[in-house]
Amino acid sequence: MFGNLFEEEEEEEEEGVSPASSSGRVAKGGDEPPPPRGRSNLCGLKNQGGTCYLNSLLQTLLFTPEFREALFSLGAAELGCLEHKENPGAKVRVIPLELQKLFASLLLVDQQSASTANLTSSFGWNSSEGTNQHDVQELNRILFSALDHSLVGTTGSTFIHQLYHGTIVNSIVCKDCGNVSQRQEDFLDLTVCVCGVSSLEEALWNMFVEEELFQGNNLYRCAHCDRLVTAAKSAKLKKLPPFMTMSLLRFSFDFAKCERYKETGRYSFPLSINLKPFCEETDAEDSDYSYELFSVIIHKGGCYGGHYHVYIRDIDQLGKWEPPEEEQKPKTQKKSKNEVEQMCAPILQEDDPLSVITAIIAQEPSKSVLTDQLGQKLMEKIGSSWSKKFRKHYGPIGKFLQSNNNVFMLVSNGTRVALKANPPSPTTEPPGAAKQATNPDPLTPSDPRAAEQHLDLQQKSEPEQTGSHWFDLNDSMVTSIRESDIEKQFQGKESAYMLFYRKTQLHRPSEALHNPQYKIPLNLIQMAQEENIQMQKMREEFEATNNTVELRLHLAPSYRLEGGALQPLSKGVAASNALSFDRRKTVGDLRLAIYQLCLLHLCTQKQELWEGDMALTLAKSLPAGLHLYNTLTDDNVSLYSAGVCTNSDLFVWNGREVCGATVLVGAEWEPVLLNVVRPSLGDEGGQEEGDGLQCEEGKGGFENGGPGLKREARGFAGAATLGEVREALGEPEESLLCQEHKGGPTGEQGPGEGGGASGWRVFPPDDMQRTLKELSLKDGDALLVLEPQSFDSSMFARNGDVVTVTTPSDCRWLQVEFGPHGEGGGDGETEEQRKIKVPASGNMLLCEVKQRAIEELQLQEQISGAQYCLRHVDCTGKLLPPVCEELSVRAAGVRLMTTLTLCPGNAPKASQLFLHFSVGAAPSAGMEMDIIVEKTSTVKECLKTMLDVVGLEGTCWHLRRLDWCEEVGEPIMDEDASLSELKINNGETLVVTQGQLPPKGFLKLSVWLCLDRRNDSEVSMDFNHTDDGHTQVEAADESPPLGVGNMAEPRRAGPVEISDEATLEDLKAQVLTLPALQDVCVPTTAFLRVWQLEGRRLARILRGGQLTLKKLKLSSGTDLCVQQLLKEEDLGPKDVMLNVKMGVPGERCFYPPEELVWDAARDSSPRSLRTRLAAHFCLSPDSLLLAKHQPDKHAWEEISNWNQQVSKKKKKRKAESLLGPPFHLKDGDTIGIKNLLIDNKREFLTVEDEQGQQRLREQAEQRRKGAGSERVGQQEKTGLSKPRKPEVALSINVGVFR
Repeated sequence: MFGNLFEEEEEEEEEGVSPASSSGRVAKGGDEPPPPRGRSNLCGLKNQGGTCYLNSLLQTLLFTPEFREALFSLGAAELGCLEHKENPGAKVRVIPLELQKLFASLLLVDQQSASTANLTSSFGWNSSEGTNQHDVQELNRILFSALDHSLVGTTGSTFIHQLYHGTIVNSIVCKDCGNVSQRQEDFLDLTVCVCGVSSLEEALWNMFVEEELFQGNNLYRCAHCDRLVTAAKSAKLKKLPPFMTMSLLRFSFDFAKCERYKETGRYSFPLSINLKPFCEETDAEDSDYSYELFSVIIHKGGCYGGHYHVYIRDIDQLGKWEPPEEEQKPKTQKKSKNEVEQMCAPILQEDDPLSVITAIIAQEPSKSVLTDQLGQKLMEKIGSSWSKKFRKHYGPIGKFLQSNNNVFMLVSNGTRVALKANPPSPTTEPPGAAKQATNPDPLTPSDPRAAEQHLDLQQKSEPEQTGSHWFDLNDSMVTSIRESDIEKQFQGKESAYMLFYRKTQLHRPSEALHNPQYKIPLNLIQMAQEENIQMQKMREEFEATNNTVELRLHLAPSYRLEGGALQPLSKGVAASNALSFDRRKTVGDLRLAIYQLCLLHLCTQKQELWEGDMALTLAKSLPAGLHLYNTLTDDNVSLYSAGVCTNSDLFVWNGREVCGATVLVGAEWEPVLLNVVRPSLGDEGGQEEGDGLQCEEGKGGFENGGPGLKREARGFAGAATLGEVREALGEPEESLLCQEHKGGPTGEQGPGEGGGASGWRVFPPDDMQRTLKELSLKDGDALLVLEPQSFDSSMFARNGDVVTVTTPSDCRWLQVEFGPHGEGGGDGETEEQRKIKVPASGNMLLCEVKQRAIEELQLQEQISGAQYCLRHVDCTGKLLPPVCEELSVRAAGVRLMTTLTLCPGNAPKASQLFLHFSVGAAPSAGMEMDIIVEKTSTVKECLKTMLDVVGLEGTCWHLRRLDWCEEVGEPIMDEDASLSELKINNGETLVVTQGQLPPKGFLKLSVWLCLDRRNDSEVSMDFNHTDDGHTQVEAADESPPLGVGNMAEPRRAGPVEISDEATLEDLKAQVLTLPALQDVCVPTTAFLRVWQLEGRRLARILRGGQLTLKKLKLSSGTDLCVQQLLKEEDLGPKDVMLNVKMGVPGERCFYPPEELVWDAARDSSPRSLRTRLAAHFCLSPDSLLLAKHQPDKHAWEEISNWNQQVSKKKKKRKAESLLGPPFHLKDGDTIGIKNLLIDNKREFLTVEDEQGQQRLREQAEQRRKGAGSERVGQQEKTGLSKPRKPEVALSINVGVFR
């Protein structure tokens, strides 16, 4: 409903997202017209998602009267017409025309906010540009440049230059000869420093008063002296513009931390300033140098995102200023207001977000809130943001509103949030509403505003100040502020960012004050008037449509009382009449309209009107029928106040009875529709079917009838007791009433889970005095009624307070097939499948089912002497294990109405298991063999049985289970354990594998040998063959791709069996005994390095010679790789073995890699690694540039001295570590090094890397063509994660008008 609104940051209030998608819920009248202006009488600007920076600058330019009047002075003769912009050859200056149109709309059109979509479209921006955040200082310069280019050749081509252009003169004075060198510099705005200064005056003093001396090692070459001399540099303001724009340099870059940051310290600026001390010429009067502040653009947030709004002084007094709400009344009146709110308004529960948001919306004059302002109003209301207080428990605010769409809805094309039951606007009340003045609404006194208005008549409010005032223009919202509020923007996350001053000599003519039409072209005034007329018409139509409710009228003569609810006299005939009515009218107006409608309807139906008065009662259609709630008694209240909304049901009657029966009204008498279940004989089912009863034997599909249960839907008043229900059913006091037991009887399965009976719980005698509501009986619940003699039948059995019912619906069937599956091939494949349905129940033995199927299929002679069993078949056609025929259908877990296949073979007993097995490898589908063994058999006995079946002998065999991906898994180590102890289940597959099991606690490890390329020529012959002449090198496809450092292709050394309690030193010693390593010269085990392989890659170095293999977390089947070293190695737990490569200066290649051990125990930061590498290569740490190689992507990731972000919750800076994200340095990683002192190329990519990337792209393209799903997976796998959206350059496209 609300899309992805209000996805807020935890600390910063980011730019508002555009209101919901087009699928959002709106008012029923269609698109709501824009609301009129607020109390300030000023118009805001809609945020397109990220255009708050644009809105703030446009409002500043609008409230610069000289700017807007210069813009309005340009007519169609110079700018052209927007209607001709598509004509070829027409020179239409679109940007100034759209800006004129927008300014006229902001000044004259009666709407709360205007759209900037047409203006941004004239900039050449697409829809995505509206969601990108940009810098307002950058926009100021680009917009002025675009206007300059757009107005070339017109009388307004220089108006920006005239208003904002100034000149700075830079001077350098030689201290020896006194020669002065000057250079002039133009500016449209001044960028002043914030870092290190406390005020604007101090920054200007540093810029234009303080001198910079060139001395010592920083001398100046004087053109007159022709040598390096001491000099002084200074700057002065030469020409002052009418409007002075100051851009505060709040965003800076920390070169030590390599990150941007925002200056949030205190930085004051005056409301008026005299620039005479900073000017070159100071002979003029002081008024020529005096400026006054009239606009402050404020930025809230950090350096990577935030929100802009603007404080503006209304020079022409176009708006209506009111004191802020907290200051509007004296202290005594504030106290009275608080008392009124406490008495009238509901208590605000600040821990309940539903209560808080509802109160915020209800207190707004328009009864709605702009979607991009809801978060701000929430903070003002409770003093905390949504993210801090509610996000953890309720999620984003947009999702919260969506989950409560019964309370909230979107209006105004999704730009505003309103309550679903929104009261109508008081300005659109019909004339009849004036009658309510004498008899006010009962709900009106609870409105705090009404009470406040009453207090306003008794106490005088603070007199409004005269002159121009300040307003806060925050996108669509415009609020009044005091001049003292500007001081709050001196510091903090929300602080001033741009300052706009105007000369005090600029005076406004009296006719411009309070006159928004001043100097606006006539065509734009007419356009605004037409738009206002059209908008007013739309508002009236919308109000009329939005306040029309659709009612359903139910007339008493068309109903009768039955089962505690009102039922239509004629079934299948609609008993209601539709009526459309204005909800702003009163109940009395509705009563009169209904009376006239009733007379017409009853005359048409030739019915008489009931006796007595006409009562209107709100009703609701329930499963049991129509029920009445509260009666409308006050004819003076509006339908909205009376709770009548669209699709409401109104029952029209005399208020006492319907067809002579008294009707009980209210929620406590709400009827409940129960399914009354009674025992039924087979011959009764057909007789009572016409009475609306439903017999369960009919559901079971039996044609022969038989005893069962019949169901009847009956309605009862919710306040009726269970005893009264029994009397209404005509049952004696000895009868039992039972409620369906959802879990089934104790120890039995419920219906549908293997067949069988259903369970019912008997109501105790004390429950007879409890009501249906107290018993939590609801619509659709079943109520079983049993007489004492019912237990004489075999259908019912009572055990304590539980009654078990076995009906013909529980005695269904099982289908038995005999055919190709049964015969397993040969002649059976040519024989057609034969099927038979065997009647069965949950208590029937499966051997009886098989015998009956054989008899009905007439297979006695065909299968004479052969053993057959019953088996399920899965969806792929595979035979499942045979069922145990000694068990019943329910006990064996066989569902009724399913199919069993009659197959050759023995059926297991209850104490036996049916197992599949294969020899040597995982079996293919249908190729495994089967055996039946006792559950108490040991693994050794089971293995012997399997070997006997396949005719194998010997003791060097063991059993393995299949893993989750149907591959041969771990061996079963405990051969003396029983199958039941090992939890081997019926139908499981085991694999008979050759080879003896290692003793308990022993590991079987596979060892590979890695050669050093540098020593490969010396020792390669030692590993290519052994003494017996057998080659030890495995096939190429069996060698895991290592690709680390100087490693050559690995070679298989052989298996090792060793205890898991052995140490790493013991493992190395045993590895050296392998035949493939007998000729390797290793003085001690310290000259041998052991790698663990994971995913066919070198993963980690095993370290800690005295650690056991169990502590090293090695398991049986692990692959290890050993490497010969040229010197002893004893790595610590935090030592990282890296392969470092120094780049060849000026080339795209590296010197051969070297192994380097880096101790990351104390410090694992980039600085520590840089220092270690600098010491190794005898270089300065500052001259090194590092990068980590990513072999799977053939790319390099540069390592810099960065600082990770501060944790927002704990306010604690996280430690910098290369062992964690994003680098995750580990053993064997390759680090590239560039010496910046002699190598200017910072690029690490080599020719081999580019070739590898090209191969990856070709492979990705092949996969994309092969399967779309794989393409998506590959993109997700190789895509680089970006912490934030990339910054996009801001630009405005302008046509050529020269």
